Amino acid sequence: MGFVSNYNNNKALLSKIATNDGHGENSPYFDGWKAYETDPFHPTTNPDGVIQMGLAENQLCFDLIEDWIRRNPAASVCTAEGVSEFRAVALFQDYHGLSSFRHAIAKFMEKARGGKAKFDPDRVVMSGGATGAHELITFCVADPGDAFLVPSPYYPGFDRDLRWRTGVELIPTPCKSSNDFKITRESLESTFEDAKSSGINVKGLLITNPSNPLGTILDRDTIRDILSFATEKKIHLVCDEIYAATVFDKPEFVSVSEVLDEANTTFDRELVHIIYSLSKDLGVPGFRVGVVYSYNDDVVRCARKMSSFGLVSSQTQCLLSAMLSDEEFTSNFIAESARRLCSRRKAFTSGLARVWISCLEANAGLFCWMDLRHLLREATEDAEMELWRMIISDVKLNVSPGSAFHCAEPGWFRVCFANMDDSTMEVALKRIRTFVFRCRKRRQLKLRLSFSSSHRLEDASMTPGVISPRSPLVRAAT
Repeated sequence: MGFVSNYNNNKALLSKIATNDGHGENSPYFDGWKAYETDPFHPTTNPDGVIQMGLAENQLCFDLIEDWIRRNPAASVCTAEGVSEFRAVALFQDYHGLSSFRHAIAKFMEKARGGKAKFDPDRVVMSGGATGAHELITFCVADPGDAFLVPSPYYPGFDRDLRWRTGVELIPTPCKSSNDFKITRESLESTFEDAKSSGINVKGLLITNPSNPLGTILDRDTIRDILSFATEKKIHLVCDEIYAATVFDKPEFVSVSEVLDEANTTFDRELVHIIYSLSKDLGVPGFRVGVVYSYNDDVVRCARKMSSFGLVSSQTQCLLSAMLSDEEFTSNFIAESARRLCSRRKAFTSGLARVWISCLEANAGLFCWMDLRHLLREATEDAEMELWRMIISDVKLNVSPGSAFHCAEPGWFRVCFANMDDSTMEVALKRIRTFVFRCRKRRQLKLRLSFSSSHRLEDASMTPGVISPRSPLVRAAT
């Protein structure tokens, strides 16, 4: 029996949240996913299908996790070795979560930051992934109609995570390619003052470090400037650090927590909150493990109460507390993951460089910020969307256009490289090479036709006995 939607007829019966477009599902970011889902690539059963390069997943180290699970069967209550703990884990757990899990994830957060920051397990608040964590902190610090500044380009999911159910607005703070999309104090001040003059109550600033979609990290001085800005304006600073352990090259990652712990700082710690997750650093997005870590006691208390709407299952906590407490495993995993990410990015960007495609220089993340400005017919968002549709339908690659990330400059695309095996990456690169060569031939043909046409006009104007339509003799005769 098919599902028949009477959505338009029943719209009056539903809530405003249920009937608005705040989820952002109509964004090209999600449209690309739909194109993949309707025609997914498979090397044997569907070799001409769409390759998913719009999903930032770290699939390069599954073998390490699988090996650990095989060697530690008692970590799961669903095995003969671990079933003795089944009853204790299956019964109701309060929203504080398992103490062992909070301690383990606090230690992992420290290790992901090179041991240069300390985290208190009692400040760890669990949530259903980073999505739930972002919404949770937004509910705690802002009211409907309030706004957050967000340096752009930024992750399209923030429009859903922070806005849809909270009623909070996001105000993009544009960053420019001329300085590698770095956040500047001037741009923050300008956007803040513009919002203020428009009567908008700015309650916070959201930053991602490492950046999604750029793959870059913030240096220590920039973080100090951001903390100083938040303290002076008395607004909350939410730091998304879910890619902390994906840094694979110099310079080293600097966490906001590390800067807060510096001596003689005057930053207001109670305005600072960190969002963390195991989706990217450990590569387990399906486990839905998110964390709000706040330096504000009132926020911690409120967030813990609200976390009951999106807890992490006790079974998941039990498994991960054992895994993350294994110091040897976590150290090896972080190091090996960084090595593999570095190798994969180099292989991918080298392949792009062979067809004159460059990417923003970066040292973190699961993606590249790819520069296709030279392939646009003109420097407009419409031209970018036209190129994106060609890449989706003709090249059969789901890459994400910069406009979906609120990028102010057309022609940039985010392309993910860690969610596939080596052979699939090579197929993707081959398709890109074919497409670029086709574009260059088409452009060269247009230039030749244009050149040939102009020469024919010149020849016609110089032919004896033939009067050019533009000749002054024609104007004189009429």
